[in-house]
Amino acid sequence: MNLNNLFENELRKLIEEEIERIKELLGNGLAVIDYAEYKHHTGQIRALRTVLERCEEVQSILSKR
Repeated sequence: MNLNNLFENELRKLIEEEIERIKELLGNGLAVIDYAEYKHHTGQIRALRTVLERCEEVQSILSKR
């Protein structure tokens, strides 16, 4: 593994951990005050999942070269 692979793996782990943290906030009904906050948190999860999808797309593109 080179430095780029290590970087990507660590970044993916951190993103997945953040998704889990936000999901735990949402699971705890006391952490969400109103619908706007709920939408904010779910938007964060969606954005982080999109980043993970883009990482996969980049891997696919690079593997075709």
